[in-house]
Amino acid sequence: MPPRPTARSVLFAPAAAVALLAAGTCPVLAQTPAPAAGATDQDVLVFTPDFFAAQRPNTALDMVERIPGFSVEDGDGSRGFEGAVGNVLVNGARPASKTDRGSAVLGRTMARQVERIELIRGGAPGIDMQGYAVVVNVILKDEASRQHVLEVTPFLFEGDGQNLVAARYQFTARAGERSWGVTLSDGVGTSDANGVGEAVRRDAAGAELRRESFWNDNYGGGTSLRGNYAGPMFGGRIDLTGRLGVNDFHAETRLSAADVRRVSRFDEDSQSGEVGAVYTRLLRPGLTSETRFIHEFGAFENAAVSTSRVAGLEAPAQRFEAEGEEEETILRSLLQIERSPTLSYEAGAEVAYNMLEVDQAFSVGGAPVPLPSDQIKVEETRGEVFARATWRPRTDLTLEGGLRLEASTIRQSGDADAEKTLYYAKPRVLATWTPMARTQLRLRLEREVGQLDFDDFAASAELEDDTVFGGNVDLEPEQRWIAELALERRFLGDGIIAVTLRHDEIRDVIDRLPLDGGLSAVGNIGDGTLDRLDVNIVVPLDRIGFSGGQVGFRNTWNQSEVIDPTTGETRPISSLRRSQAVISVQQDLERWRLQWGAAWLPLLGNTSYDPDQTSGFRGRDYLELWAEYKPAAAWAIRAQLNLWDDFVAFREVYANRASRRIDFVETREIDPRTFVQVRVRRTF
Repeated sequence: MPPRPTARSVLFAPAAAVALLAAGTCPVLAQTPAPAAGATDQDVLVFTPDFFAAQRPNTALDMVERIPGFSVEDGDGSRGFEGAVGNVLVNGARPASKTDRGSAVLGRTMARQVERIELIRGGAPGIDMQGYAVVVNVILKDEASRQHVLEVTPFLFEGDGQNLVAARYQFTARAGERSWGVTLSDGVGTSDANGVGEAVRRDAAGAELRRESFWNDNYGGGTSLRGNYAGPMFGGRIDLTGRLGVNDFHAETRLSAADVRRVSRFDEDSQSGEVGAVYTRLLRPGLTSETRFIHEFGAFENAAVSTSRVAGLEAPAQRFEAEGEEEETILRSLLQIERSPTLSYEAGAEVAYNMLEVDQAFSVGGAPVPLPSDQIKVEETRGEVFARATWRPRTDLTLEGGLRLEASTIRQSGDADAEKTLYYAKPRVLATWTPMARTQLRLRLEREVGQLDFDDFAASAELEDDTVFGGNVDLEPEQRWIAELALERRFLGDGIIAVTLRHDEIRDVIDRLPLDGGLSAVGNIGDGTLDRLDVNIVVPLDRIGFSGGQVGFRNTWNQSEVIDPTTGETRPISSLRRSQAVISVQQDLERWRLQWGAAWLPLLGNTSYDPDQTSGFRGRDYLELWAEYKPAAAWAIRAQLNLWDDFVAFREVYANRASRRIDFVETREIDPRTFVQVRVRRTF
């Protein structure tokens, strides 16, 4: 059960995240990584604290974000553990729960506690890659320590945007083999697409039907308390975590003109919590057991209301409301067998229970309107057994093979009763060849099975666009056969060129499909394909006189095909961005204790294909500027400016879904609010 987000819909969060990563990674340093542990291990690069000394990092996260060619990923938080966690390990293990993200663990780990950081490329004996081609393993010192971190980050929007302030306090301590800590966080949620503009609606011939001023704002927050403890127990080691939190989110959109006012509001309050435990024990030399338990729970209540007044006449108000509960429980156990420094095995099993119970209601003018699956309870019981082996036949070649067998039963009760049992085999093969110390080639063949979003079983609404969706009781997970080839070349110390080609054969693509009664829902629409090209380039600039500087380029090109269930024609898969390049520059000015950088997204956008409309957005020239100043070892001040002036949302609505005759076309040209965030962090 993934936690409910602080912001229910942040339109450009992926774009902002990419820009943040691009602006905060890979400084140019004269020093090169230390040789990997074991000396012959070319798949593992080791970075010692000296490598990061010029940047004066405060936390382990500051250090990891400076590793050339690596970006922290926290996982998608989907149901289950296998494949849902991120690419960060601490002392060879992942956090005790899924919502205690790797970035959060590193953010509360002081830099002075780090002994070394291992960049593991392709795989290594005894390391659970969890499907990632590259992971980092942060090794901590055992010395006693006590640290406090206080962080305050205001978000200041131009105009009448909602200003927000985030704050966090954390305490961590270590004594011998024991460590403990507490984190109190007051977070915020917002959108970089908040702004003002104009909405214009035209008929199929281009004649203007209406022109209205546009205004929107989305914001929220969340307060949480987390505790952590790790130490020896019964001859092994226990890692415990627990969290309680409350969240709220609010969104409002206004359209207005002379004698016209249309308002849509959404409000949600939610509560969530979790407990997690990991117990590891060395049973004998070369044999280690790990048992993991996770329980997450939450409750939410929300309401969306849409009102309109045209020429003094009030239209009947539309209201969609929902309340529900959700939970997930996971028990997972595995054995790791290290036969030799070049050969290891892993085998285990996982069982999980997931539940979502939701009660929804839709009304127009106070009169109830029935919807498919508006009162449901969805439960899944799932079991999985898995085994994998990692073998290094030569110092420059690593082979990994594995198989996961999954069986799950999904039950739905309420307005519609249904039950189905699904079985999947998920093989994986990964070969990593490192012919030279700075060149690596990786080949991956794998079958992946996606996780269903239980919210898609229930009805939903987007009243801002007068759209109501039905629930779908017949959902099945997407299945993908993936072939991937990656080439990585490192140069000039911190330079990197990484190119990845990928092809997916997709069965049971999840997209929008038509329902009876003029409704639509999320469902399986048939088979499809995806071709993807990833390019990541970082070039140090010291040799041309730009001391401590670098430029970067990163992009993902996607080409997808699927048969539209309404038209029968080939089209791209919905909401898959065809391209989103990030061009970045940054510089470390050691003498001034300053780092600065910029990231530019020249073009971004996506399109969704519904039976009754085609919608999406297009954006240009997204710019992010940042600078971080460290006046002393315990202080860090970072300012960041997000600037974006070119964003268009569009809808093409059809009068008849069969003929696809256009009813109207609406465009919203929005000037997103420029905003500044200033983070002040004190460690002591």
